[in-house]
Amino acid sequence: MTTSAATSARNRKEPTFKRHDDLADAPVTGGDRDHTPISELLELVSSLPVGPAREHGKRSGSIAAARTILEWLRSHPADGWQDRWVVSGADEGLDWIDALVDPADPRAPVTQRDELLNGLGRLLLCRVFFPSFGFFTGFNSHSLFRHVRAVFRPDLFDKIEQRADALGVSARGRTLSIRAISKIVLHTGRDPGQLTAEDLLAYRSWHMRTRDGGNGVPLAWTLLQGIADLGEHATLDDVVRHGQRPTHELVALYDIQNRDVRDVLIRYLQERRLSMDFSSFTGLVARLAGLFWSDIEQHHPEVTTLHLPEEVATAWKQRLRTVRSGTGERSDGDYIVTLMTVRAFYRDLQEWAMHDPSWARWSYPSPIRKSETAGQASKVKQRTVASTHQRIRERMPHLPALVDSAERHKNEQAALLAATRATPIGSTFEHAGRGYRRTMPKSYTKPGYRHECPPDQVEDLATGELVEIGKQEHEAFWSWAIIETLRHTGVRIEELQEITHLGLVSYKLPKTGELVPMLQIVPSKINEERLLLVGPELASVLATIITRLRTENNGHVPLTARYDEHERITGLPLPHLFQHRLSWHWKVPSANTIQHWLNETLQRAGLTDTAGQPLRFTPHDFRRLWATEAVTSGLPIHIAARLMGHKNLNTTQTYVAVFDEELVRSYRAFLDTRRALRPSSEYREPTDQEWHDFQQHFELRKLELGTCGRPYGSPCKHEHACLRCPSLRVDPRARTRIVEIIANLRDRITEARVNGWTGEVEGLTVSLNAAAAKLVGLDRMNERPSGTTRLTELGMPVIQEGTGA
Repeated sequence: MTTSAATSARNRKEPTFKRHDDLADAPVTGGDRDHTPISELLELVSSLPVGPAREHGKRSGSIAAARTILEWLRSHPADGWQDRWVVSGADEGLDWIDALVDPADPRAPVTQRDELLNGLGRLLLCRVFFPSFGFFTGFNSHSLFRHVRAVFRPDLFDKIEQRADALGVSARGRTLSIRAISKIVLHTGRDPGQLTAEDLLAYRSWHMRTRDGGNGVPLAWTLLQGIADLGEHATLDDVVRHGQRPTHELVALYDIQNRDVRDVLIRYLQERRLSMDFSSFTGLVARLAGLFWSDIEQHHPEVTTLHLPEEVATAWKQRLRTVRSGTGERSDGDYIVTLMTVRAFYRDLQEWAMHDPSWARWSYPSPIRKSETAGQASKVKQRTVASTHQRIRERMPHLPALVDSAERHKNEQAALLAATRATPIGSTFEHAGRGYRRTMPKSYTKPGYRHECPPDQVEDLATGELVEIGKQEHEAFWSWAIIETLRHTGVRIEELQEITHLGLVSYKLPKTGELVPMLQIVPSKINEERLLLVGPELASVLATIITRLRTENNGHVPLTARYDEHERITGLPLPHLFQHRLSWHWKVPSANTIQHWLNETLQRAGLTDTAGQPLRFTPHDFRRLWATEAVTSGLPIHIAARLMGHKNLNTTQTYVAVFDEELVRSYRAFLDTRRALRPSSEYREPTDQEWHDFQQHFELRKLELGTCGRPYGSPCKHEHACLRCPSLRVDPRARTRIVEIIANLRDRITEARVNGWTGEVEGLTVSLNAAAAKLVGLDRMNERPSGTTRLTELGMPVIQEGTGA
């Protein structure tokens, strides 16, 4: 595991993306017309099938302007038109154009300048010379880029336009990407079908230096797939990401000067790398190469071996205590873990030297004494557990309010979006007591715009604020979906990102034949997959997500490749459930995006802690809350550990927070009872028989109105008064039956009042209120108007009897 200190050290040094500066700095050479005479070049200018050359009067002006520019360039001594273009300084801006304006010409200077610029554009279209990308900053002619599409393979540009239409690209995205392609065509002298990956990467590198306008390269890369040979990578991100870098490159990030120490660090880290995941490995590199030896070299350059003098080791430990930025002391956890890492490094070298003499020259006494770490880790862990439990206790009471806020905002934004789409552009409408006008962004009103689906934008008539309601509804929906899934499953954030449509399966109970929906959680932290039971609430959420994805993608869940930010690898295209459309492509939201959505929901809910400060939730908080709620509701902790994917029961115990002495006594009494019935210790892996009993529990909970959701192994505490019981999970198909029961209860209450049976009236009223609450909860879960029934087909495969779960 990498902690905050190691992560900070790593991120401060290691860039996420490659820059390819060498491609941007590559010189441009002349083309086939580098030594063509002026007379032949003017014939090419005259024959261009675009612009004013089609009109006789303007054609002669363009040719004259081109001649003036060529004669001016010829006056500069150089070999070829490309060298003259560079030597003359013409590539550095357009100031030289003003020097070519003829004061004796009766026409206005601005007219002459426009004619010269037109002639220059035509020389570029004839590929007489190739300007740098920086030149287009000053010569950003819309007509020039339009002419590029007409001169250089217009059929390929038509294909590019068709692909942009098919992807639903915005007006701005389309303009930026095609303009980027046009600039690269003019700069390289290649047609769109001849462009290479290096051509696009060179333009991206130049743009990263200058930040000149929009980039356009990511979309250009996608639009050119199949038209140009861009290599094996389908997206630009796959090309520019560093991926899992070699060990020597990771160590080199810390500028270690001592070659011998650098070599032993690389060799040692390479040995350790084989048994570690990449994220943990980069944390180890950050501690040994960054926090340890890089700091030693910086402050004690006279030290040339791993044998540290006592005063050097003491000074390093003191500096380690303090964050380099001077903002305060480093946490005890970071400090102790770093000490243990360095001590393990020295101990490993000592042990390996006993088996391999090549390590002997680096076998030195450890600068970290055993007394400095012995017992410290457990103390830090105890403080961490206490802090975690307090965090759980503080957030548990606020969870219902957060859930209600997320659901309410989702419904409000969905209703506003529906009202917006039902209103013509330019018209006003009223929703929830506020007035709005549906508007269209200015970029979508430009001539020649071909996109048919402008974003859903409204103007708040009270404030004048422009609101992109489509974006707000999008974020509100996914915030709600993430909160609901996290709180019902307790999965890790990376497991949430990896949930796919393929992970929804049905298990058929052997005796009753009942289908139990289950969710497959793919291997993540412990490389072991597991299956989770899907309750009605979670099933409703997943069904809503699947329906939305199918609606937005022509009836199918899109296949999307997820990039693992920790392992630095891109997975195979899969039907991920948690993916959203960003501009022209589908993408699994990153951890930062998910946290941003949660923060927006928290801010809207207005939740605060005991000190009155805004309350902060992380995705992992929902995992701790799920574990606490499950165990305190009666689920044996070793079963909870299995469901959470924990190998060590102690890990699960750190997730479970108790709230008061009564709960502690009740839970301990429950455990004592369970141990009496089952003599073996609770703190072990469940046996096959226990798993079988656990599954059989679900065969005995089928009721008239749905299923009983009481905890496993617990008796019915409500004397089978199921209608009143909060553990009853109503089947959506039983709605009609509940309506009949409510009507019958009302008739019976009327009869009891007529006969003066007041005690009967009181009991029937309690049942009536419970039945009404069940009906309201059912309609709320289904999010459908009263009286309608519609089920979503999840497409889950069935695990047949005998296959196991």
